[in-house]
Amino acid sequence: MKGVPSTFVVPREEWYTYNRSPRPNVRVLACVDESSYSPATDRRMGDHPVVWTNERVAARNVYIFMGHGADLIENKAYTTLFRNAILWAAGR
Repeated sequence: MKGVPSTFVVPREEWYTYNRSPRPNVRVLACVDESSYSPATDRRMGDHPVVWTNERVAARNVYIFMGHGADLIENKAYTTLFRNAILWAAGR
């Protein structure tokens, strides 16, 4: 998360919900603030992780929940996060 602001806006994204949080099995690096959804929705998880790594797997891995639209490549926070994930996974 080096160089990524503690909060940043993702203007358009498909925020999926899942039946339970992955938190017990992974190391969560970032969550979405569900109160910031635009348009607002009643479908909420409460705890909503969106970036994590699974340290129980031997290979380095990062799950990034964002990236459904090409416009996100213009988001400096996202591109920094994405670049960091690639470098970390490569052991650099």
